[in-house]
Amino acid sequence: MEQELLVPELLAPLVRNTIFSGHIHHYLQVESTNLLAKAAALGASEAASEGEVFIAEEQTAGRGRGSHQWYSEREAGIYCSVVLRPQIKAADILWLSLIAAVALQDAMKEVTGLSPDIRWPNDLLINDKKFCGILTEVHTESDRVHHAIVGIGINVNHRALPADLESTATSLHLETGKEWSRLQLTASLLKALDREYRALLRAVNSPVPSSTARFESILKRVEARSSYARGKHVHVDENGGFSGITDGLDTRGFLRVRTEQGLRMAISGSVRPLARRTDAAGD
Repeated sequence: MEQELLVPELLAPLVRNTIFSGHIHHYLQVESTNLLAKAAALGASEAASEGEVFIAEEQTAGRGRGSHQWYSEREAGIYCSVVLRPQIKAADILWLSLIAAVALQDAMKEVTGLSPDIRWPNDLLINDKKFCGILTEVHTESDRVHHAIVGIGINVNHRALPADLESTATSLHLETGKEWSRLQLTASLLKALDREYRALLRAVNSPVPSSTARFESILKRVEARSSYARGKHVHVDENGGFSGITDGLDTRGFLRVRTEQGLRMAISGSVRPLARRTDAAGD
């Protein structure tokens, strides 16, 4: 399959009537699309508006969570970042990563027929290997979000990965033996993200006073898409690390984990599966 560049001229007709329509910027090579989007969102003369999309064919210093880098082979993957300006509290920001994960899953199913697993809060897996990651960065003023950058990296047509990633990462091509249209995947992703983002804003602006009730539909959608949400024996790399059985999400999107010492919340730490013990907490 001959791969098209992800240029605005080809994407624009496919994302009409979304917040991203008319706001797509394409680059052959950048250091990091998140850095590019962040600089644009903070622009001194004219800050990027909501829905601006920054897409690169290659990143020289693609970023993951923490100090991790994202391997960004030229024209093999999808490397994009979007600028969002949701009128939400800083405490609700995790929902942006979670709705992005749901949107990614929807896009994958629409284009490839696959239903990848969501590993809370920001990874998508095929056969327990990561092929897609989300990096959400926010700028807050007081307790409100001024803007958020949602960065997404997808291993699409990579035929090989660096040796240090082979045991934990994969690509759509490595898993299926097929090449996939990056253009169709990107368009499907942006349309799904638009849909999920609008649903989030409706929940945030709902007159219902209970946060549990406001976010219930999104919470249930995320939990239904992830084997990590409930009944998974995991280790959380946070506050010295702890292990237990996952017990769903709370009203802020944090992952509840039942440990031998009681219920704990995974706030932002990496979550990894463990072999299930018969005497584990929650059994």
